[in-house]
Amino acid sequence: MENKTLPHETKKVEQNVNGELTYEDKVIQKIIGIALKDIPGLLTVNGGFFSNIAEKLVNTDNVTSGISTEVGKKQVAVDLNVVVEYGRDVRDIYDQIKRVIKTEVDKMTHLDVIEINVNVVDIKTKEEYEKESETVQDKVTDAAGTAGSYISTQAGKAKKSIDRGTENVKENLEPRVE
Repeated sequence: MENKTLPHETKKVEQNVNGELTYEDKVIQKIIGIALKDIPGLLTVNGGFFSNIAEKLVNTDNVTSGISTEVGKKQVAVDLNVVVEYGRDVRDIYDQIKRVIKTEVDKMTHLDVIEINVNVVDIKTKEEYEKESETVQDKVTDAAGTAGSYISTQAGKAKKSIDRGTENVKENLEPRVE
């Protein structure tokens, strides 16, 4: 026989158990980062030029970059750095950002988003943004390939040296005469 808990019994159990539910900043930042991916005209949320370059160098899709949060037991405050597409209505994008963040954070955590500050760090055409992203990524990929080739060549040379050294040792250990 299965042990089933009835809804009124669940409330009784919940009331008798102490504890609290808390969230790390990075959890809320990740919720926000994922939620913002589909806002038209929002090219990226990032920490500025140097942060963007650093992410490209390590080839990461860190959705929390450029998102800063302050998370309490009941409330959340959010600060974002964004790059917006040229020609778009920035106020409309800001309103969409607020709506999406408030909805997703509330839906997943039941925390109340009380403040959302958005700092527009750049405006670019979609073509500029895509070209810059590809150019940096291509350079990083090329550099990694070149470094990998160099390391592989050096490792091959080292192996040959070790093999020669091993052969020399074997020759010296073998008796010269029978």
